[in-house]
Amino acid sequence: MKFVLITLLLLSQFTHASQSNYVFGWTQLNDPDLMTPRGGTSSGPNVSLDNTRSPFWQKIQDKNLTKFEKDRLAILAMQGEYKVNFDFMETMGFVENYMPAKPYQSWGTEFVIVVEDKKNFIALQHIMVMFFEKEDGTISEPMVMKHWRQDWTYQDAYVSTFIGNSTWEKQSLPWTKRRGTWTQTVYQVDDSPRYEGFGAWKHLPNSSSWTSNETKRPLPRREASIRNDYDLIIGTNIHTITPTGWVHEQNNNKVTIDSEVVAKEIGIARYQRIKDFDWSAGYLYWEETSNFWDKVREVWDQKIKSKKIKILSNVNGSSLFLKLFLLANNYRDGDLESIDDIELIIEQHSS
Repeated sequence: MKFVLITLLLLSQFTHASQSNYVFGWTQLNDPDLMTPRGGTSSGPNVSLDNTRSPFWQKIQDKNLTKFEKDRLAILAMQGEYKVNFDFMETMGFVENYMPAKPYQSWGTEFVIVVEDKKNFIALQHIMVMFFEKEDGTISEPMVMKHWRQDWTYQDAYVSTFIGNSTWEKQSLPWTKRRGTWTQTVYQVDDSPRYEGFGAWKHLPNSSSWTSNETKRPLPRREASIRNDYDLIIGTNIHTITPTGWVHEQNNNKVTIDSEVVAKEIGIARYQRIKDFDWSAGYLYWEETSNFWDKVREVWDQKIKSKKIKILSNVNGSSLFLKLFLLANNYRDGDLESIDDIELIIEQHSS
């Protein structure tokens, strides 16, 4: 039950709050509300940044490597232990009487591990481990949540495209488009699909970046419960490897199902390596549940092979992610047969 409550907490607050008196943009409106970002309301202890150069980043600098070898190292360089800062802000609007939404700002702590590594395929799992400062000044017990996952495939022949109405459609990529590219497939916390894009890595003497095509995806969790004026995001993603971590940039259009753009948004997530942090609860959780989540991925892989799939996040008031997280907790507590219920749950929430 503890991990269920943790999940609900994190989905409502997402991460530790980041207090700031400065927000880039919209100062001309002289609106104090726009000067204070929304985000989590909890605070956490300070962390220590690790300013040493990542060993993967150092390997990428080897001039004797092929581009493909550098591509793989750049993807593998995203594994590690991080403080993550999230910043999102609308930059312009396209509807009558448009007023920008409050910017979003938060931060959290999570590690990224490799769960599969083949020549042309790499899967990275994100696990959040968070400590909160309580009202009396003491620090809480660690709170753990299996977070999102990203799969990278070289010269992928197919992409799953979000087409609205909680539906994803499998589309083929011609050789002229996929040659030399990697697809990045992003999955929700319950391993259901979120979005997929393709693009090529570019390596400069001290920087490696991947830029996607324009991809469609559902409303982000940070807005799904507070916005009803748009239906999907169409955006471009850039992943850049830095000496001490990596950065995920977004340039998004907030779009209605009728293809009208409500607003544009920029976003940036900075993954900075940290040290002297207690990750043990997160690694223990993954050790005790990884077989369970392996099975979840296997079932989803079979479902996603179909031409079109619709994901029902709630059925009769029951949440897909909550069912799977409860089942994972049961598995962790010794009920190994609970793994047999995965297929039934996913079947109930997809068509």
